[in-house]
Amino acid sequence: MQPYIFMTDSDSDLPLAIKEQYDIPVVYMPYALDGKEYFDDLGQTLDAKSFFDKMRAGAQPSTSALNEAVYTEYFEPYFAAGQDILFVAFSSQLSGTINSIYAAREALLEQYPERKMIVVDTLTISAPMTILIIKAHEMYRGGASMEEVAQWLEDNKLRAQAWFTVDDLKYLHRGGRISAAAATMGTLLDLKPILVETLEGKIAAANKVRGRRKAMAYIVDKAVENIEDPNEAPGYVVHADAEADALRLMEMLKAKFPTMDIRLSNVGPVIGAHAGPGTIAFSFLGKKRPM
Repeated sequence: MQPYIFMTDSDSDLPLAIKEQYDIPVVYMPYALDGKEYFDDLGQTLDAKSFFDKMRAGAQPSTSALNEAVYTEYFEPYFAAGQDILFVAFSSQLSGTINSIYAAREALLEQYPERKMIVVDTLTISAPMTILIIKAHEMYRGGASMEEVAQWLEDNKLRAQAWFTVDDLKYLHRGGRISAAAATMGTLLDLKPILVETLEGKIAAANKVRGRRKAMAYIVDKAVENIEDPNEAPGYVVHADAEADALRLMEMLKAKFPTMDIRLSNVGPVIGAHAGPGTIAFSFLGKKRPM
């Protein structure tokens, strides 16, 4: 057994099967829906389809950050058991919750000065983060030190890319990402924004095209442009209750990357709350992010 624990959070949208297969401790992130607080436990309490059905019916979910005390509850048992912690966190540019992680670490290391804890800010979220976790956890299981795994993550995190498009612009407007006028005009013209995770760890628009099929074709073109070794890591087509389009996107990608391990997965409630049902994406490990 390794002398340290490999941990992450549910904003990675880590598939539950992988969490359970490798017994990866996951911090469950909070969200609110219909006036009730939930914790994203990777679909165990509320599955993805039910979540997006509620959004389609008019529910307006919101997300929030965890505080220092909650992180302390997650971390302290491992320190008390004599284990160090490598924590793989979602992007600091999408939430201030990483500051609570740092605060909990500082307080606990005063209490357990013999322990160590490394926090990696992946500057990503959702499926690109899952891909980083899969590769880093292979190293962890292979006996790599905490410092070696953390260094690999730091060296490769900006190679984890996501290209995605949304189906309904009202959710981007609701989240303050576009104006009401832009949402209305975009809907009338059937404009589909192409969104990416940036070098800074934020989400930004890379382009906009007219129509869903052109959006998917654009995503495939960007994958071809940015993937150097299709067999280095699995790719993930993720969707927000848009399985038919996701399967179509997978077929398009497999035609370009016949040997690549391309998997289907769900958008979780945190990204889903802001992007809305119908969102589809392709995530992969490739060249350094282009923007």
